[in-house]
Amino acid sequence: MSKDRKTTELEEGWEYMQNGISKLKGILDGSLEQFSSEEYMMLYTTIYNMCTQKPPNDYSQQLYDKYKEAFQVYINSTVLPSIREKHDEFMLRELVKRWVNHKIMVRWLSRFFNYLDRYFIARRSLPPLNEVGLTCFRDLVYQEVHSQAKDAVLDVIGKERDGEQIDRALLKNVLDIYVEIGMSQMDHYADDFEAHMLQGTGAYYSVKAANWIREDSCPDYMIKAEECLKRERDRVSHYLHSSSEIKLVEKVQHELLVVNANQLLEKEHSGVRALLRDDKVEDLSRMFRLYHKVTRGLEPVSNVFKQHITAEGTALIQQAEDAASSQAANGGVQEQVLIRKIIELHDKYMTYVTACFQNHTLFHKAMKEAFEIFCNKTVAGSSSAELLATFCDTILRKGGSEKLSDEAIEETLEKVVKLLAFISDKDLFAEFYRKKLARRLLFDRSANDEHERSILSKLKQQCGGQFTSKMEGMVTDLQLAKEHQSSFDEYLANNPSTRPGIDLQVNVLTTGYWPTYKSSDINLPAEMARGVEVFKEFYDLKSKHRKLTWIYSLGSCHINAKFDQKTIELVVTTYQACLLMLFNTSDKLSYSEIMTQSNLSDDDLPRLLHSLSCGKYKILSKEPNTKTVNQNDYFEFNHKFNDRMRRIKVPLPLVDERKKVVEDVDKDRRYAIDAAIVRIMKSRKVLGHQQLVLECVEQLNLMFKPDIKAIKKRIEDLISRDYLERDKENPNMFKYLA
Repeated sequence: MSKDRKTTELEEGWEYMQNGISKLKGILDGSLEQFSSEEYMMLYTTIYNMCTQKPPNDYSQQLYDKYKEAFQVYINSTVLPSIREKHDEFMLRELVKRWVNHKIMVRWLSRFFNYLDRYFIARRSLPPLNEVGLTCFRDLVYQEVHSQAKDAVLDVIGKERDGEQIDRALLKNVLDIYVEIGMSQMDHYADDFEAHMLQGTGAYYSVKAANWIREDSCPDYMIKAEECLKRERDRVSHYLHSSSEIKLVEKVQHELLVVNANQLLEKEHSGVRALLRDDKVEDLSRMFRLYHKVTRGLEPVSNVFKQHITAEGTALIQQAEDAASSQAANGGVQEQVLIRKIIELHDKYMTYVTACFQNHTLFHKAMKEAFEIFCNKTVAGSSSAELLATFCDTILRKGGSEKLSDEAIEETLEKVVKLLAFISDKDLFAEFYRKKLARRLLFDRSANDEHERSILSKLKQQCGGQFTSKMEGMVTDLQLAKEHQSSFDEYLANNPSTRPGIDLQVNVLTTGYWPTYKSSDINLPAEMARGVEVFKEFYDLKSKHRKLTWIYSLGSCHINAKFDQKTIELVVTTYQACLLMLFNTSDKLSYSEIMTQSNLSDDDLPRLLHSLSCGKYKILSKEPNTKTVNQNDYFEFNHKFNDRMRRIKVPLPLVDERKKVVEDVDKDRRYAIDAAIVRIMKSRKVLGHQQLVLECVEQLNLMFKPDIKAIKKRIEDLISRDYLERDKENPNMFKYLA
């Protein structure tokens, strides 16, 4: 820079600048061409020179003030008059045009005055030129017209809501002014526009909702509500600021869904109850979509869902109860139908939970609670635990069920295990199931080993390893028993002299796995006794340290009976066979003689003699010929008996095992409660009564719902056995005694 540069005075320099500003206005209104690079450089240099002259000719402050003044003059002389003379959409268009021009003007002037920005403003910490330019527009134009503009915008939005086509781009541009004028703060948009827009939206939809709730069905109302929400979101994406979306949607939801929730959901012929009753899957899905976005909006829906399932399930139980009492002789078929129907009910509503209610936890919970209510009711004296075990038995037993494919059986077993989750007495199910599994395995009634193993693995997953350990042991035991039998057959083949003279099959089982069975010292016929001896000799060779206990009550025999007409093979239990063999040496025997010779008790004998003399097949004749067996009766072999079959199975009257199972389970529960109390006290050392009971219930809940009274009783028992003691000061506190 040369030292003898001519000083530019303020008036002279500013006059030159004003010519430049005039040209800029001409460019903006389209009457003049763009600046040439020479003109641009001259304007920039003029400012540069005026700011870099030595004091007192450094005009930085004066130019900073004149920069602002230039905008004020232009706005007051040109911008405001042109906006004031227009109204409604025309005013909005003018406002947008003037704002766009203003931003261009700010950009150009900021370039000309750039030297101020870089040095003077930076040193003095003054607002930058860009900000000064925008502030002028805000203070002079925006403050005057924002309220009028907001009314015009809301008016246009109202037209769009009523179905008119509008200029969305125009609204977007106007609302951008509210955002940009805040210079990265949103308060102008929020206070001057959004708050009014939300208030208007609420009022608009409040009127709509009041009409629709009167006139429309619940599904029709929801279709309209969903459509409105979609349109409002659409509005945000096209011209409202994205920060408005949540507030706007909440406002519409409040007016359409929250305010009228009860009235809508409880509409008599079309509310939630009716939609569930009529399987309106699509409407229920829509209801979920709408209400899952409303805070706690789904609770009333899930409550009705729970009530609905409970009512349907309870009706099924009632039907089964009625059918069972009217067809007492139907032998449990009704109960099997019931379990099938409950499975179908579960399938149906599980589809609702996954499809309509998108697997929402609230509906899983509602369904679980509903099923727990009716799945724990008794039917015709049978608990659901027993019914479920019987149902499994029907499916897994040979000839027990209608012919199902392997896939269908697997699927059904999967569903049964799911139902088990709703049953509180899982231990009772386990005991019934174990009893029935034992019968299937011991009497070779199991249809398929694979299915037996498959359900056990499913039960293990659901209830844990402890639940199935004994059952798994039983299945393994039977495999081992088959191997034992093969070894025994081999042993007999190699030692012909030891053969007992009858075909003998023995299952050797592990006591701990199986249910307990009565072993009685029945007097076996010589042939059978010989067989037992031979097997014992064989078994002692293999395992000297194990003791065999013979459970004759579980055995079965095939014996040939020679009647006058023909010989018939009888399939009977070991006990029945022992009684029949007595008639090889005597024609006629009294009840007491039979009792003495067989060594059976009054518990077993009447039932056995009844099966042979009063049942379907009268192998023995009885005097007197009555339907019941008494201690004064006489029996003789019925030579005249005949049947068209060459082989018949002589059934034994069924013994109701229910009482025994329930007693066993009660006993096990006492042990389980004791163990839980000791476990808790061992880890806590000192605990209050309330807390101990709570923790005990929590631990045992997986298998059964413990009775509070039973827990109290067990606590007393453990105190008497010196496992716990009461605190001397506070009788509600217990101490653990190691």
